[in-house]
Amino acid sequence: MQGREILERLRRGEISVDEALSFFQTEPYKDLGYAKLDMHRKVRSGFPEVVYCEGKPDSYITSIYEKLLREDDRVFGTRATEGQYLLIKKIIPDIEYDPISRILKVDHTHTERIGKIAVCCAGTADIPVAEEAAQTAEYFGSSVDRIFDVGVSGIHRVLSKVEDIQSANCVVAVAGMEGALASVIGGLVSNPVIAVPTSVGYGASFGGMSALLTMINSCANGVAVVNIDNGFGAGYMATQINRLAERTDR
Repeated sequence: MQGREILERLRRGEISVDEALSFFQTEPYKDLGYAKLDMHRKVRSGFPEVVYCEGKPDSYITSIYEKLLREDDRVFGTRATEGQYLLIKKIIPDIEYDPISRILKVDHTHTERIGKIAVCCAGTADIPVAEEAAQTAEYFGSSVDRIFDVGVSGIHRVLSKVEDIQSANCVVAVAGMEGALASVIGGLVSNPVIAVPTSVGYGASFGGMSALLTMINSCANGVAVVNIDNGFGAGYMATQINRLAERTDR
């Protein structure tokens, strides 16, 4: 339970003052020795802690998932491997894994989705990063419209989707190579654009640096840029913008 829910239950007389007090007196993190799980992050920021799975030892990640699920009835992890999925599935049978976005999640709460975020990507090679952004936003309660394979090499493709893109509270533009998609979309919409450079491209793209520099130097106003391949960061920020647009506090 979170702070607002505790106070509402106290107001309705469903719990005692002492029970409410015990919640707020609980340590804001759980010390596992190798990790300190931030159990009050949702109270402070509106978003629970997310697990970055890549590189975590097996015993660590299983314990982290168990503890977080017990606390909040849902867990969301990024950059997971199939091996990690199979490992955790032994203790959490209904956990879900998407090999495209590499997201490993379990959600027993079925959060209502609000507003609209458009997640656009230039080519099919950019879909893994775009899916990470889209599924992050959906997990945190945003409705997402996926508009994939609309790169500038065939400008008619993105132009055919202008109405859908313009109707979104926020746009995530994912592109590798030269990263021009974000600038094109930025010139077509009135709402914020979050640009995500990907590491897709030939040698001179320098693992996404070419797209990153293009996006940072965009002549279109209203374009902000996250790090290379950081679909999670884009989905998180897009949700913050979407919540503000919908004037709701979740």
